[in-house]
Amino acid sequence: MTEERELRLKNDIIKKLKVYNQNHIIEHINRLNEKEKDVFLNNLTYLDIDLVFKLYSNFKNQNKEKGDFYITPAHVITLPKTEDELAFRDKAKRAGEKTIRENKVAVLIVAGGQGTRLGFEGPKGTFKISPVKGKSFFQLFSEQLIALSKKYSARIPLIIMTSEENDYDTRNFFYENDYFGLEKDRILFFKQGMLPSLTLSGDLILKGKYELATNPDGHGGSLKAIHESGILEKLISLGYSELFYCQIDNPLVKILDPVFLGYHILTGSEVSTKVVRRRNIEEKVGVYINLNGKDAIIEYSDMDKAYMEAVDEEGKIVYWAGNTAIHAFSLNFIKRLNDHGFALPYHRAKKKLEIEIMNSINETDVLKFETFVFDAIPFAKKACAVEVLREEEFSPVKNKEGVDSPETAQKDMILMFKKWLESAGARVNPDIKIEISPIYALDCQDFVKRFKGIGVIIDKDIYFGD
Repeated sequence: MTEERELRLKNDIIKKLKVYNQNHIIEHINRLNEKEKDVFLNNLTYLDIDLVFKLYSNFKNQNKEKGDFYITPAHVITLPKTEDELAFRDKAKRAGEKTIRENKVAVLIVAGGQGTRLGFEGPKGTFKISPVKGKSFFQLFSEQLIALSKKYSARIPLIIMTSEENDYDTRNFFYENDYFGLEKDRILFFKQGMLPSLTLSGDLILKGKYELATNPDGHGGSLKAIHESGILEKLISLGYSELFYCQIDNPLVKILDPVFLGYHILTGSEVSTKVVRRRNIEEKVGVYINLNGKDAIIEYSDMDKAYMEAVDEEGKIVYWAGNTAIHAFSLNFIKRLNDHGFALPYHRAKKKLEIEIMNSINETDVLKFETFVFDAIPFAKKACAVEVLREEEFSPVKNKEGVDSPETAQKDMILMFKKWLESAGARVNPDIKIEISPIYALDCQDFVKRFKGIGVIIDKDIYFGD
């Protein structure tokens, strides 16, 4: 950036602060010396101040009454039972494998979060999660990419979305671990967008001497940031057409599952989603539904209680399709979402923020604006939902203990690996720990082909490595 352009940008920021009546910020700037002003204003050049005040105004002035809406259960490709369904699954698997072999699909892992809720300092992706070797999320996902690349003789780009908070630590973690055996040029990093947080009355908040309080723009921002980073255009120019999307905190994710990818391709979908059956009506998970004739996902907190608790004559949950945050996107669809300004709607949320005032820490309510990646679904010309087994593909790590914790995720991993061993003919002590590296086997079918377990008794902790 030239000095002239940098000066122009900083002057523009001052003008915007005046337009939005942020006099307390201007007064703070005026108290800084020239070097301090440069640091403060430089930090603001990366923030979209116009957008946050537009969003604040829109939410403030919007009609509080909800419009008419009509919700019905969405069509889902369920687990195959009939011969026709099994044949379609096999056809999908072949189509997915062909897409991978032809170097048409890349992988995006959303990893902007910190491990704070787990009582862990550092990026969540660096948290040690595997039951025997204590491998990190990043290592497990990287090993899947290595195994997939070898199995399909494919070049699969790994794209990782970081955040302002963890970008350096994430990149350094990969560097210190020699990229876990992946080629360095196959891994692309980009940072999630940030937006200023506001007070409930619509004022910017000083977080410190040199910066404003900010918040990430939501996981939906990944579809905006991958475009703005230039990575989207680069992938398209190299011939890639599809993007597999997942979040970092689910160790059971099947990266580039060819069956799922094949369903996505064969149905001509621009976005596809894996869903699991909700455990019960109380489970806090987004629900895949049909809203006014379009597929969509509604967060559990936004869905009417009558729908969340609806059951049929047999007592089965009507709206059973729980969101796993595992998707496949057409790259051209993501491009279209960005062609005329980012298309996804923003949501407003209130959160607690600790800020330092007069050398003391104070907690205050602030507003943040964010986007949800699943809000892309209604924009698609065609969308697809695919049912998968929870015990094989969905065990997110959200909490330090209890439900959706490292303990429950490790237990689910061990149970899955135990089934693999038993499918191979082994007898397994239920109290042991088991871990199977993705490089040894990507799935149960691969494991059974490699491990001949007829008559084998496994009665102590065991690791199947590379």
